[in-house]
Amino acid sequence: MSLRLSAGWRGAVFAVMLACLSVGTSVCAGAARPAGKGRNGPDVRSNAVLVIDRSDSSIVFARRADLVAPIASITKLMTALVVLDGRQPLEQLIEITPADRSRGKGAFSRLAVGTRLSRGDLLRLALMSSENRAAHALGRSYPGGELAFVRAMNAKARALGMTQSRFTDPSGLSSDNVSSARDLATLVVAAGRSATIREYSTSRQHEVRIGRTMVEFRNTNSLVANTSWTITVQKTGYLSEAGRCLVMQTLIEERPVIIVLLNSFGKYTRVADAKRIRQWMESRHARSVARVGEAIGSSLSN
Repeated sequence: MSLRLSAGWRGAVFAVMLACLSVGTSVCAGAARPAGKGRNGPDVRSNAVLVIDRSDSSIVFARRADLVAPIASITKLMTALVVLDGRQPLEQLIEITPADRSRGKGAFSRLAVGTRLSRGDLLRLALMSSENRAAHALGRSYPGGELAFVRAMNAKARALGMTQSRFTDPSGLSSDNVSSARDLATLVVAAGRSATIREYSTSRQHEVRIGRTMVEFRNTNSLVANTSWTITVQKTGYLSEAGRCLVMQTLIEERPVIIVLLNSFGKYTRVADAKRIRQWMESRHARSVARVGEAIGSSLSN
């Protein structure tokens, strides 16, 4: 079912509830149970999964939600929170220096040494395009430098109640940055409270000047450009030790839903898993409405 039909489904549910009031609530018993509470779940391939309906804080589906593992660039959501907590001017220019270079797999960057960008541009590139040098420069330019920044990241995690998380660098290139799906759902909620993070993480593309050339960066999450999805905050991540990861808050049947997918194998698995979760939730919703309608019809005919 397309999200375009979700308003119709909400109307159907509303009509059903009105009918319940007139024929008695017994026919509606069990109709309001949260999706995903049955024995079967979505056919997802990610190693650790957590799906939460934020409208009532119910867990829709969980698999290894407390498994602690590397989280790669999902780290950058915490980086963004610490940058914004520091209240440093987003318009301030920061230069990319040799200290921002990282080595090893996944350390690629399109920001040449000597590039000067505003803190706001660096933050947007870190969130939407997972730019590693941008994230490192944000940490390096924090009062007290990168060590102070990492301490602030871990302090923020503790303040949020993320007891299964540890951070050692602002980019996520270190496999020592670890967390669990449950903790990352908490991080997504905190990030979603920031209008800046919501905007920057869901930007489809952004252009910045590097030397004499305007360079376009695109969002690493292909679902952001898919008009059938409404995504309010998101972040992707990849390291060989972490697999491919995706966290986001989206709307499914007009309900805010958090999806955390960790250690997906294959380039497209995490996106395919998100689609499967949405299809499964929409299908359960449709069956729930149909069952309630049948129960009401049977009650009215008696």
